[in-house]
Amino acid sequence: MSTVILKGYIEVPTEELNEVTNALVEHIRLTEAEPGCLVFKVTKHSTISTRFDVYEEFEDQKAFEHHQQRVLSSEWGQLTANVRRFYDVVVRE
Repeated sequence: MSTVILKGYIEVPTEELNEVTNALVEHIRLTEAEPGCLVFKVTKHSTISTRFDVYEEFEDQKAFEHHQQRVLSSEWGQLTANVRRFYDVVVRE
């Protein structure tokens, strides 16, 4: 089985920061409940107020793709349409 790992960060526009921060708790809860989600961490950067560091692990490609599709059509996906994403995705055998 191949674990899919996403790591990187997001940059949130200053004017959307409060709304995105408030919605993050529910986004994390929903993601952690997804089948195949092994690790899901989104943490506020210690010195850059508009940046959140992201680390995700999913048990396989299918679980990762399910997460990506769910997010696209979710409230979080709509709310973060203006967020800039900087990710690397790797597959660990």
